[in-house]
Amino acid sequence: MATKKSSETADETAAKTPAKAKAAPKKKAAAKAAPKAKAAAKKAAPKAKAAPKAKVNVKVARAAGEVQNFGDFKPYKPSRGESYMNDEQLEHFRQLLLSWRSDLVNEVTKTVGHMKDEAANFPDPADRATQEEEFSLELRARDRERKLIKKIDGTLERISMDDYGYCDACGIEIGIQRLEARPTATLCIDCKTLAEIKERQELG
Repeated sequence: MATKKSSETADETAAKTPAKAKAAPKKKAAAKAAPKAKAAAKKAAPKAKAAPKAKVNVKVARAAGEVQNFGDFKPYKPSRGESYMNDEQLEHFRQLLLSWRSDLVNEVTKTVGHMKDEAANFPDPADRATQEEEFSLELRARDRERKLIKKIDGTLERISMDDYGYCDACGIEIGIQRLEARPTATLCIDCKTLAEIKERQELG
């Protein structure tokens, strides 16, 4: 009897031992799952958005093919019922044209001084050719600006004669906004568009 009991107890202990051994891997699996859960929590955390950069608005006006800054330029805002091309509007455009003319004259003067200072007789023919090409481009740009100065002078004369702001082709108002974009304009937007279409057709 004693032998049977001892064999039964040995069988029971042998049956319990594998169960405990099987339980050990579950604890290891649970321990491995913990770091994965932390990593998932880190990935799920939303990234902080960078603050948007502030946009800087710079007012520019185009003259003679170059972009020039007019930081002190203020567009004219007519009041309700204000008559077109009254004394205030004419003075606004006169000052705009005078400022534009002054900038162009300064550019011409700077170019002449620059060409006098930079002029040199290079021994290398390639250097001489490069310098002559640069001077040629500058003189071409200044020539366009001189023509534009003459056009500005003619526009100032029209303002003094109280004949400014009206289309030469149809006689209607050119408009304040168009004149501020192109103070020397002599045609309204419709007549200017038709003239450009005719010019393209003639050139083929």
